[in-house]
Amino acid sequence: MNPSSRRTAVVTGAGSGIGRAVALQLAREGWTVALLGRRRAALAETQALAGECAASLHAFPCDLAKPEAVATAGRDILAALGNVEVLVNAAGTNIPQRSLEVVSQKDFDEVVATNLHGAYAAVQAFLPGMREQGNGTIVNINSEAGLRASAKSGAAYVVSKFGLTGLTQSINAEERHRGIRACSIYPGDVNTALLDRRPQPPAAEARQAMLQPEDVAACALLAINLPPRAIIEDLVVRPR
Repeated sequence: MNPSSRRTAVVTGAGSGIGRAVALQLAREGWTVALLGRRRAALAETQALAGECAASLHAFPCDLAKPEAVATAGRDILAALGNVEVLVNAAGTNIPQRSLEVVSQKDFDEVVATNLHGAYAAVQAFLPGMREQGNGTIVNINSEAGLRASAKSGAAYVVSKFGLTGLTQSINAEERHRGIRACSIYPGDVNTALLDRRPQPPAAEARQAMLQPEDVAACALLAINLPPRAIIEDLVVRPR
């Protein structure tokens, strides 16, 4: 592909799990991809996994829980790569001590800061450019917990994902007339490292029966690759 015809996407949480799977699939489809994540080494692993597409992936280490760091990374990405057409918010965290009975204020704030405030900061970093160019797709990797609370997920995670649902709906309500669309993807259980943060992590056999990161990445690419006239606003995907 001619470099001048390449499109640019930003993926948060790109150092592992769903974010990594989305970034790799975008690179295979010819996109230039900015990788956002806390750990430089993990982003480098994603680049290495891309093989011959590795040159399409550009690492921008950033703590999504710090809005000022996200804003700085956004400016760096726009300066280095130009206009951004797609943002995928895949960064997420949870804590083992997650029930209302035991969760601390510090842990609650940590989850909401990454899962919701980080996504909001990323949206605000790239929305102005999308408005200027008259197009853009934002995909928020949500959770079934963003539709209905569950004790398994914990209060902080549920609150953060309900907020992400509201953010997605707000983008569509306010920005669709500018050519910008947003999609919330609501997966059931996904086999990622986040499972290790459960009070009782599931066994390997149970993980294999879950959705895999590549399954959710395929949903994200579906929302991204639709003609501009169409929007997938909500997409629920569960293990069969």
